[in-house]
Amino acid sequence: MSAPRTARYLDYNATAPIRPEARAAMLSALDAGGNASSVHALGRAARDQVEKARDIVAQRIGASSQRLIFTSGGTEASAIALQGLAIDADVLIVGATEHDAVLKTAQSLKLPVEIWPVDAHGRADLDWLEARLKDSSSRVAVALMLANNETGVIQPVRAVADLVHAAGGRLHVDAVQALGKIAVDVAELRADTLAVSAHKIGGPQGAGALAYGEGVKLSPLWRGGGQERGLRPGTENIAAIAGFAAAALACDPAELAPQSAWRDAAADKMKAVGAVIVGEGAERLPNTLCVAAPEWDSARQVMWLDLSSVCISSGSACSSGKVAPSHVLTAIGLGSLAPYSIRASGGYASSESDWSTLAEIWLDGYARVMSRRRAEVA
Repeated sequence: MSAPRTARYLDYNATAPIRPEARAAMLSALDAGGNASSVHALGRAARDQVEKARDIVAQRIGASSQRLIFTSGGTEASAIALQGLAIDADVLIVGATEHDAVLKTAQSLKLPVEIWPVDAHGRADLDWLEARLKDSSSRVAVALMLANNETGVIQPVRAVADLVHAAGGRLHVDAVQALGKIAVDVAELRADTLAVSAHKIGGPQGAGALAYGEGVKLSPLWRGGGQERGLRPGTENIAAIAGFAAAALACDPAELAPQSAWRDAAADKMKAVGAVIVGEGAERLPNTLCVAAPEWDSARQVMWLDLSSVCISSGSACSSGKVAPSHVLTAIGLGSLAPYSIRASGGYASSESDWSTLAEIWLDGYARVMSRRRAEVA
């Protein structure tokens, strides 16, 4: 069943429309009421719902339900993980294209932070990491996302895990963008901690989870009650947790498989007029397109498409109302193109027509921009 929409929505990497299954689960939980810490019948029913949801989400990512806690989202999950891994580390090594949730958390901890470079396609430089780990006796904690939110580039997490563990270190994986789009399995990836979020897969905003392995030391970000294994105090958001579980059950990477061809068809049309496709030389999520059009700034591209009811995102990061070059594109070596980049990302309700319409409208806008540029220099 497709989500209702009034526009061609290609901004799933920002947030996915809520799935009907998740909406229904949330309404049911809200109607049921109860506090999962209460011992009466309604409380026990609420606790049962939380634990069933925990089992579902844990199974979805190949984790133990005994070592999975619910959080307010991927940002909090990564913060708890990094704070914990820092306990037994002398240095944090963080991928250059990580989400700010990881980069800024790492920089806030009382440990040296080393930024780990990527190649020209946005893939983590394994040679650099191998040399770095051999060159020091420092205890390390490493953070590497499974798939980049901006470019869709998929990282070689298992190979990284092997290197990190051989050096006696720990690995945190931000799998927020990967869940529901490609296979995510904690055991296969050999991640020590792994963060996921509900709203990227059609669940509600404000719900996430952190899986952690045996022997991993974690501590809560703040103090309070003993909820979530004592690691995330506060009354559980049962409706959001129920919606997360329902979305986890419903999502399947197979439903996104056709989108790689639809995306590539749109990308080929854009490339034909001079656009640059970011990360196309690496394995990418099937739903993600990051494209830069020299001389047509990101904000104007977003506005042009929005006027035709096509929803996409700017490829630049905004902070305090000021647009700064994307650190992801800068790390790849495309900093000069960052102000001209956009990101389109499909999902469970996207169609081939959405992608072809995106290309058609974008090409019309780019042609207009280039025509004006030629007139200005004539």
